[in-house]
Amino acid sequence: MKKIVVLATFLMATVTFAQNKNAKVSLEVDGVCMMCKDRIEKACIKTKGVKSAIWNVETHELRLIYNEGKTSLDDIKKNIVAVGHDLKDMKATDEAYNSVHPCCKYRDEEVRGDHKDEKDPNHKKH
Repeated sequence: MKKIVVLATFLMATVTFAQNKNAKVSLEVDGVCMMCKDRIEKACIKTKGVKSAIWNVETHELRLIYNEGKTSLDDIKKNIVAVGHDLKDMKATDEAYNSVHPCCKYRDEEVRGDHKDEKDPNHKKH
């Protein structure tokens, strides 16, 4: 019995130490503008254990640093889709997607086209 307790303690300690406090990951998240950037980053930062979340408007790359002991990548992804943004492997519900501002409707070809001009200095910001 003593051996089982020692083994169980050892396994739990190994699992605890194997969790990365500064796990880094990069995800592709759909969006089109600075309002999307703000929404995506806030959804991540509000997740306990997320230390950094930076989304690039042009590349759609989201760079995360998070503590695996406090949250999981799956939980972070769920929070992103909950605010209306799609990932490659997880889609926002229609209800969540429809809650985003009309200029943020990244699934709409016309809206995506409108945002291609944002590099133009004369383009009006949201």
